[in-house]
Amino acid sequence: MKYLILIQSNPRSLAIWDKMSDAERTAFGRGHLELNEEMAEAGVHVASEGLADPSLARFVSVRDGETKVRDGETIISDGPYAEVKEHLAGFYLIDVPSLDEAVAWAAKVPDAANTEVEVRPVLDMSGWEF
Repeated sequence: MKYLILIQSNPRSLAIWDKMSDAERTAFGRGHLELNEEMAEAGVHVASEGLADPSLARFVSVRDGETKVRDGETIISDGPYAEVKEHLAGFYLIDVPSLDEAVAWAAKVPDAANTEVEVRPVLDMSGWEF
C-alpha cells in the first residue's frame, strides 16, 4: 500500500531552521539524501521532493456556468492570497505493507525531530469502475 509522508513548514520549524548553523543545515539536508538512499535500497521509495516557496505557487480552478466567467474557463491566480503560517514543504511517497511500517519510515524523516510529519494512506483506485 502507498503512503504519503507530508512535511509541513510552520513557525516552529522555521524558528528551529533559523537557529541552525550552516553545518547543522548541511547535515539536515544530508539526512534527507541518506533517507532517500535507505528507502531506495529497502525497495519502498516511490518518489520524494522538496517544494518551492508557496509564493511561487499558482492556484488553478475551472468555473462552471453559475459564475460570472465563461463556462469551463480556467482561472489562474498567484498564491497564496494571505500569508500562511503553514505550508507543504516536501513529501515522501512510499510503498509499504502497513501503516506501522509507514510510521517507522516517517520517524526517520529529519523534520520529525523538530516538528510533526503526517503519514496518510494513498487511495487505491485501481479497482474502481467508472
